Amino acid sequence: MIDYLREIISGTWSLFVGLGITIRYFFQPVVTVQYPYETLPMTPRFRGHIELVKDEETGETKCIVCGMCQKACPSNCITVNGEKREGVKGKVLTEYTLDFTKCSLCGLCVESCTPKAITFSKDYNLAGVRKEAYIFDLKKRLEAKN
Repeated sequence: MIDYLREIISGTWSLFVGLGITIRYFFQPVVTVQYPYETLPMTPRFRGHIELVKDEETGETKCIVCGMCQKACPSNCITVNGEKREGVKGKVLTEYTLDFTKCSLCGLCVESCTPKAITFSKDYNLAGVRKEAYIFDLKKRLEAKN
C-alpha cells in the first residue's frame, strides 16, 4: 500500500514538473519560423544551384563555351553546347543545361570557369514533384531575368 501511494505521489510530482517546464516555455519568445509564410534571411555564403552571369556591357552571358565547367564536374550534371556563327568571334552559347538532381554543389565548375561566367544562385525554395522540375536550362533562366 505504501509503494502504491509513493508511486502516485511520484507521478503527480513528475506531472507538475512537466507542466512547469511547459508554462516557462509558453511565455518565452517564439524561435521557430512558420515556413513557407516566413523565411529566414539567407547567409552570404549560401550555395544554391549554379546560374549564368550576365555581361553588363553586352547583356548576353559571359560564357565562351569552353566546356571547362562540364569537364570539371564530377557528377556529369552540366551540358554545354555552342555554335560558331559568321561574323562573331568565338562560339555562341546555344544550350546550358544543369541536372540539379545529380549536382553535389562541390563548386568545381565555378572554380574552373576562367571568364567567371557561372556563380552560385541564392535560390533555396525549390520544390517539385517530378524530376524534370530540377533540370534547368540556365540560358533560358538568364534570358527570363532580363
